[in-house]
Amino acid sequence: MASTDKKKIVLASGNLGKIKEIQAILHDVTILPQSQFNIEEAEETGSTFVENAIIKARNAALNCDLPAIADDSGLVIDALQGEPGVISARYAGINASDQENLLKVLKNLEGIPTEQRTARFVCVLVFMRHTNDPLPIIAQGIWEGLIMTESIGENGFGYDPIFWVPTHKKSSAQLSPDAKNAISHRGQALKILANSI
Repeated sequence: MASTDKKKIVLASGNLGKIKEIQAILHDVTILPQSQFNIEEAEETGSTFVENAIIKARNAALNCDLPAIADDSGLVIDALQGEPGVISARYAGINASDQENLLKVLKNLEGIPTEQRTARFVCVLVFMRHTNDPLPIIAQGIWEGLIMTESIGENGFGYDPIFWVPTHKKSSAQLSPDAKNAISHRGQALKILANSI
């Protein structure tokens, strides 16, 4: 099938890292970033990953007149009572960089022993066929790990350099994109979604 014939789906994000990961798994569709349509990102007013993903998918479908996928994901750290959670992308402030968010996590975990630094990445993907889709498809993935005391690795984005993957004895940022997609929270959710859309 020629790429021009592929089904087009708008992704309710301008995050290039997310777009790359999602397109790598959803081969049969063309993922278009919502930034291509000059629409404003929806305000994430939900208190859960599911609520925020639905808000973002609905906003994208409404403004682009295309089916939409939204991803709401984040890092949940047990020793921080679930923080940064739904505010992972803005943990250190509204316009905080990945590095600023990551440094805040490390600072908040100072003095916490390794065995108590358990954490997980959570990803909720929502697919809406149209704005008023009464039955959006919701897929969830969870990736267990530990938070390291320093950044290691150059791949990935966000908190990847401080997320230790025990099964691979590496940080997420040391994994190749293919290795990460095979086991990550987003990879898990995308595989579920790919079988449903």
